[in-house]
Amino acid sequence: MARQRSDTLREALTRHSRDLLRFLTRRVGADVAPDLAQEAMLRALHYSEREEVREISSLLHSIAANLARDHVRRAILESRFLVRGLEVDDLIVGGLSPGARLEAEQAIKRFAEALEALPPRCRQVFVMRRFEDLHQEEIARRLGISRNMVEKHLRAAFRHLRGALD
Repeated sequence: MARQRSDTLREALTRHSRDLLRFLTRRVGADVAPDLAQEAMLRALHYSEREEVREISSLLHSIAANLARDHVRRAILESRFLVRGLEVDDLIVGGLSPGARLEAEQAIKRFAEALEALPPRCRQVFVMRRFEDLHQEEIARRLGISRNMVEKHLRAAFRHLRGALD
């Protein structure tokens, strides 16, 4: 019975893989999405070994949304602190004083909240430019929009993020 349930779940994962990949591509970009999709499927499989899964699509999207959020937050963390010459792992293992760590965590939280508040396309353009280091032309090509629209999204994102952090 467990084998049959596992096979059924694998079929469902295969059936939902395209939607999952599209969902993640919108959130984190085409370069990272396949890895996160694979991780989401593995986690769903592991979860299904412990619990009965009734709605695989909801489970996958929930796991994928959490993975995407974690990825973006880590990218933000890396971006902010690598500029200052700090390694992200230093923050994680406590390389900063408690006061500095608290200040950094608060700044990261404000930035992450502001980033999540951006409209999806605006956020996607910002992440592709800032964290994936893609040129505006490449972003426009990948998203099927004009370079002017990429610039508009970037200006809006920077204005919003600057306002949230000031």
